[in-house]
Amino acid sequence: MRKLAAGNWKMHGLRASLAEIAALEAQVGDAVEVLICPPATLLPLVPRGRILLGGQDCHPKGHGAHTGDISAAMLAEAGASYVIVGHSERRAAHGETSADVSAKAEAAVAAGLIPIVCVGESLDEREAGRATEVITEMLTASLPKAGTIVVAYEPIWAIGTGAVAHPEQIGEMHQLIRQIVGPGVRILYGGSVKPANADQVFSVANVDGALVGGASLTATDFLPIIEALGRAQALGTIG
Repeated sequence: MRKLAAGNWKMHGLRASLAEIAALEAQVGDAVEVLICPPATLLPLVPRGRILLGGQDCHPKGHGAHTGDISAAMLAEAGASYVIVGHSERRAAHGETSADVSAKAEAAVAAGLIPIVCVGESLDEREAGRATEVITEMLTASLPKAGTIVVAYEPIWAIGTGAVAHPEQIGEMHQLIRQIVGPGVRILYGGSVKPANADQVFSVANVDGALVGGASLTATDFLPIIEALGRAQALGTIG
């Protein structure tokens, strides 16, 4: 099972940003899978190559009167093979529940996409000693009934803050997730992953890759993270 370096561009990227994907395509090898989730407007414009493409969200229904939404089938037709569901920014800003996330994951699987199911606790929840409880409840309620999935553990307090969970904290939560999803499911870590800390993060057991935000926007920043993941792949440190 190959490790996965996934970049979440969030609401960044216009046509000129395609040059970053082209630069990355010219430099990445085949040691690990590389995925970019750009804005949906860019998906059809990316030339097909080794870099995989994904959406950042999808609607749980296949079609209907849902202005501004996008279906999993639409993403697939535009070239996506993955889709992120349940990101903390969607849960917080759009009030998405774990039941909503599960429905979106089901829709993704039905459309032939692999959902990246995101979970993570807040700083208050961690400081209250509830991280294990929160992640267990959130993950079990967010999973689809069947199908290939990826899970991304993104502690909310580490997303975009520059703070990275200690290796012991990452290991504890990834082990918990492993117990829930079993072997064969890739578990990504997300939370201010950068070239400077990538080797340390990827040395932790059951870390099968990363979901990277800001550092995935340029080939210069993302490539060292991909290379660090390739080194971890070569060492065989995969859950």
